[in-house]
Amino acid sequence: MSLIALTSASAAPGATTSALGLALHWPRPVVLVEADPSGTRALNAGYFRGGQLPTNETIVDLAVSQRQGTLVEDLPGMLFTIPDTSVQVLTGPLRQNQSRALDTLWEPLASLLKSLERNGQDAIVDLGRLGLESFGHKLLATADLALLTTRSDLPGLVAASSWAPALRRSFDNAGAPQAIGALMIGPGRPYTASEASHVLDLPIIATLAWDPDTASAYSHGATQHRKFASAPLNKSLRAAVQSAQSALANTRAQLELTTDGSQR
Repeated sequence: MSLIALTSASAAPGATTSALGLALHWPRPVVLVEADPSGTRALNAGYFRGGQLPTNETIVDLAVSQRQGTLVEDLPGMLFTIPDTSVQVLTGPLRQNQSRALDTLWEPLASLLKSLERNGQDAIVDLGRLGLESFGHKLLATADLALLTTRSDLPGLVAASSWAPALRRSFDNAGAPQAIGALMIGPGRPYTASEASHVLDLPIIATLAWDPDTASAYSHGATQHRKFASAPLNKSLRAAVQSAQSALANTRAQLELTTDGSQR
């Protein structure tokens, strides 16, 4: 089971669109978790265009299950499948004032998502913006791959650089090999991936093309245009999936070496 967590340092850099796009291009069945504590419900308002979802239950209901000791049993019934895909979704809180209910959920939820390997599933989690009240730090710190999402412009990189050191420290203290890096949106607008990596002191795991027309299908549920499948954003999403899988494979190899060394 691979647990991939996306976060950001500023508002609206594209983390939710990126998480959804990665999930829809992921080669294995995947659980997409909307774990942004701000209560924006970006998936429902955007991709699903505010329509009636198959379930009214959210991640807050899962926090209730955790307190009642039924977390494992209740998770499957709170997920719904995006039609014609192998993506299951757990939606986020309805309002920001529900976020405190999530504080005790993050750690057991991370363990549960990792345990879904028996179902052949991975998990992609949109954690929202760093620094928010009830942000899922414990889930982020146990992710197999953490991606700090940023745009390539100066405001985006300045914001991301202010949080990158804290992000690195949280992983340094985790005690197990994990992958951490940035997902950059719109390379060359104006800064390159190499320049961004230098500023953030993080590897750029993947980049996504600047393609607003295609992105609107993910962020606002817009009608897919005629060349949607071959659009620059979707090409870059497929490449990003491969890059993420490569980073995860490297992490697994490091873990195996660490385990072998400790057993000698």
